[in-house]
Amino acid sequence: QVQLVESGGGLVQPGGSLRLSCTASGMTFSIYSMAWYRQAPGKQRELVARMTSDYFTYYADSVTGRFTITRDNAKSTVYLQMNSLKPDDTAAYYCNGQLGSLGHWGQGTQVTVSS
Repeated sequence: QVQLVESGGGLVQPGGSLRLSCTASGMTFSIYSMAWYRQAPGKQRELVARMTSDYFTYYADSVTGRFTITRDNAKSTVYLQMNSLKPDDTAAYYCNGQLGSLGHWGQGTQVTVSS
């Protein structure tokens, strides 16, 4: 059974940093494209960052230059380093693993940016 478990969320002041982690089990992690999505209250879930199995990356315009996605295949873990956080970054952040039409989701971790 595939599991994606996120961690690292919390409350941070504007301008601060957080690093999210997502550890996978039950899947061949290295062949999956891994991504982070977020969903704020009353809004649709949106793609934040993606890293393919070939290490190509994509970032949403709103986080480019502030967020960095990385992966460690040996640990079956994908990370999202978030710097210069803004109140608009407040959301539940979800890890996604995608292999063609096959997708898996984590349970989410809350990030709140507030003074």
